[in-house]
Amino acid sequence: MQSVDHPLDEDFRNMDPWRMFRIMAEFVDGFEQMTRLEVGVSIFGSARTPEDNKYYKMAREVAKLLSMAGYNVITGGGGGIMEAANRGAKESGCGTTVGLNIDLPFEQKANPYIQKMLTFRYFFVRKVMFSKYSKAIITMPGGFGTLDEFFENLTLVQTKKVPPTPIVLMGRDYWQGMLDWIEKTMEIGEKTISPGDLDLVYITDSPEDAVSYINSKIHRHS
Repeated sequence: MQSVDHPLDEDFRNMDPWRMFRIMAEFVDGFEQMTRLEVGVSIFGSARTPEDNKYYKMAREVAKLLSMAGYNVITGGGGGIMEAANRGAKESGCGTTVGLNIDLPFEQKANPYIQKMLTFRYFFVRKVMFSKYSKAIITMPGGFGTLDEFFENLTLVQTKKVPPTPIVLMGRDYWQGMLDWIEKTMEIGEKTISPGDLDLVYITDSPEDAVSYINSKIHRHS
């Protein structure tokens, strides 16, 4: 009779019960590190955006204005838009510039403008930190990861799983086509979202306008 390996013969560290302890540890460490961050705004965007790009400059400016308005700026901690936002926040001399970095197969190098950095193994733990400690969300042009962050936060607000949170898209040329498709196909054509759901999103090209909108929404609900 062929023997069957007992589960206990496996390396326990590769089993799901052990992985749960590692997940819990990431949550505990994240909560402990972020709990003092009272008024944060998360800025999402591509890690590939070069310094001379208009969206890099836009992210740098809006982060600077947010910091001067009393907000702590939170990013994913990498390059591109994330670097621009941390950079602008640090240049303001106000608030705290935070980076929530992620371990990736191709290592994401942390940018040099972060004052408070946490590194996560799990995307979903990192996402909780963004949503829990952000009073507002700004999404700059980016790729799949940026879209994931945008739609997840939009869904949390839509379903009222989080308090009302201002969600800003910056870069009308980049985002308007997506918003038009959502309205024409999802809302009007197929009715897969409700009328008014798109009102949860504010789009602008102006850093000053973005900060003014966030201020108006946060003060209204405070």
